[in-house]
This record gives sequence, structure tokens and C-alpha cells, in this order.
Amino acid sequence: MLALLPVNIHLAICSLNRNRMRSLLTMLGIIIGIAAVLTMVALGTGARGSVEDEVGSAGTKLIFVKAGNYTRGGESVGISAGLGAAKTLLPADAEAIADKIDGVRAMSPRVFTRTTISSGEARAFARVQGVAPDFAKAYSWTLSDGDMFSEGGEGAVIGRVLADRLFGTGTSVTGKEVEVQGAIFRIVGVISGESEDQGEELFVPWRSLQSRLGGNHIEGIVIAAEKAGEASHMADEIKTLLRQRHGVLAGGGNRSYLGAQGGGAGRPDDFTVETQAAQALTKGLYTPAAAFALANLPKLDEVTLEEMASTLDRASDTMTALLASIAGVSLIVGGIGIMNIMLVSVTERTREIGLRVATGARAADVALQFLTEAIMLSLIGGAIGLVLGLLSSCLIGWSLGWPVAVSFGAIALAIGISLLVGLVFGIYPARRASLLDPIDALRSE
Repeated sequence: MLALLPVNIHLAICSLNRNRMRSLLTMLGIIIGIAAVLTMVALGTGARGSVEDEVGSAGTKLIFVKAGNYTRGGESVGISAGLGAAKTLLPADAEAIADKIDGVRAMSPRVFTRTTISSGEARAFARVQGVAPDFAKAYSWTLSDGDMFSEGGEGAVIGRVLADRLFGTGTSVTGKEVEVQGAIFRIVGVISGESEDQGEELFVPWRSLQSRLGGNHIEGIVIAAEKAGEASHMADEIKTLLRQRHGVLAGGGNRSYLGAQGGGAGRPDDFTVETQAAQALTKGLYTPAAAFALANLPKLDEVTLEEMASTLDRASDTMTALLASIAGVSLIVGGIGIMNIMLVSVTERTREIGLRVATGARAADVALQFLTEAIMLSLIGGAIGLVLGLLSSCLIGWSLGWPVAVSFGAIALAIGISLLVGLVFGIYPARRASLLDPIDALRSE
């Protein structure tokens, strides 16, 4: 029977080609169904990916590592405080965090100073930060002009407020040069934000600024977590790693989040690790109140992450059910159309069926011929629908600005559904053809 499959495929294509318009109209249901389903799957998958990114990056996801460890009034709540500044935080510490801590989305060492920035006769006293290119990714910067400087480059990114002070309001500053600590930096980008920590600062490559300031240490490290709910957990891992690298033994016992900065064995940490959430919660609070507020911060992060994941799962389940309903209705309609036209084809070709049986064809051979024709009809319609679905999803995504994602799995699913529809709705007409009596079939006109 399998040996006859190529012959049956050839016969099926010839049969469909004899009635092109009827074949096209029959395939129309499958074409529309597959195109609609693939378009919605593409838009739905893209939207889900976008929502996952938004959910994953929602909230407080930044972790700050600072050189030195001093907490005013910390002794009253058992916090061991070291020096307010230290030179023991090194670039190698940042590299170790990137290599050994999971879930890091972006990371940048930091060095900074307040100094005079000049351009020609214009002068401005402002903060200059030395950062890595990933600093922009960590803070999700939007640049109104230009782009972030590259790794190893000598460009600079300037805040809009500082640019207006140096070059005049509304002036295009990309390509212009500024002088900092005797070094010349060409401006490659302008930050659109006007907050003090962006609009009034100049950002340059950290290695360049470090060499100008002298020394081999860094003032801090900024780490962005992949998911906001993992920030507190990652902060604890970073503390453990840095304590090992700096020779500080971890203390025992259950302590508050803020109290955990104290290291152990009578030696305080020479660094501070703090999450963005911790900064927000403790802003303006005295140390005892801050320690109390942060005591359950990791649990708060875990609950927030669980709630966001649960919301995303519910939205995904609803979208899946909607897509399944639309797919079911459209493909059933297309399948019924195929069954109907195949039954008509059986009636029209009764004499042909009789001749095949009279010349030695078995009932199974006749059934396979018509089943192959139904499957080919469905597959060709599915292929056309697949192309139209890809084109329509790209067009809709482009016109509306929506994200579009078409996976290989979705394409394989569309082809598989087409094959299944042809198989299921072709069985009954094929069986009808195989059960025809050859004598009655030969008598038919």
C-alpha cells in the first residue's frame, strides 16, 4: 500500500488541478483558519513575551554594592559598622559577581567624582560617573540622541540638563567634545531623562575615569536582576561571595536584613550591599526603624514575584483558551468543507472507482486514493494559510507597533493541524468510495 503512495499523491494533484476553482474554494476554510490561528498565535506569543519582560523587570530590580560600610546609629540595633569609605572593592569583584551569580541581567562597575567639565569657554561643576556600557541597560535608559558608548571606547553620554548648561538649550551635542580631568571625551549620546541622577551628570567609561583619579579600586557596582523578585536573594549571594573574597567570615544567628551587613567574627564588612527596594523603604528613616522595615524584605520580594507569576499564568491560560476556541471553530468549518467536496467527488467519479476495482484494485487502495486527495487538499490549503498568516502577522505587528514572535513550533503545529484535518474529515468519503459495488459503479453514467 505504501508503494502506491507516490502514485496516489500524483493522482490527487491531477484531480485537484482539473477543478482549480472548486479546489481553491474548498481550501478557503482551511486557508482562513490556519492564517487566523497563526496570526493570533504570533501576536499572542509576542505579547506574552513582552508581558513577561515587563513583569520580569517590573518593580525594584537593582542591587547596589558600595565600597565601605558605615551605618549611623547602627550600634543600637547590633550593626557592626566599618569605615565610611574603603579602597578594597576591586574590578575583580565585579568580574566574580558576573561569573558566579546567576540571574544577572546587566552589571557595571562605578567610579565617580565631582569636578569641572569644560567645553571651550563653557564651564560646569557637576558629577562625573565612570560606568560600563551595561549601566544603560541596568537603568533602562532612553537616549534622545545618539547611543551608549561601547566597551573600550572613549565616548561620553551626557544628561540633557547638563548639556543645556554647557552648550545652550536645545543644541545638538552629539559629536562635540568635553574635557574632564585633562582628558577629552567626545559625546556620543544624550539621556532624555531630566532627573538629577541622569540629567545633570556626565557618564564616561569607568576605566578612563579610574586612570585619571588614580588607584585601582572602584567605588561601587550596579547589578540589575533578571527578575525583581530575585533581587534580595541575589543580594545575599553577593554578600557571601564578597565576604569570601575579602576574608570576612559570615556571622551566625538570625539577623535583620540591614543587620546582615555586619559580617561576623568581630570584623565588619568593608562593603555594603543594598537593593533598590531597601533604599526606597529606608529613605528618611532612622536606623532602628529602617532595620525593622527591612526585616522581612526577602519575603516581601518572594510574595511579589509569586503574585506576578500567578497573574501572568492566568492571562496566558485565558489567551490559550481563546486561541483554542477560535482554532477549533475555524478548522472544523474548513474540515466540513473538505468532507463535503470529497463526497461530491466520490459521486462524480463513481464510474472511475468501478473501473479501478474491476481491474484489480482493492477497497483499501480506493480508500487510500481518496484519503490522500483529502489530505493533499488540506495540506495545500494549510501551506497557503501559513504564508498568509506570516504576512498578516508581520503587517499587523508593524502597523500597530505590537511585538510578533513566530516560532518553529507554531509553524510545525499549523502543518500538523492541516494534516490532521485532512485525515479526520477525509476518512468518511474515502470509506464511502471503498464500499461502492463495482457492478453498480460501472453501470453509473
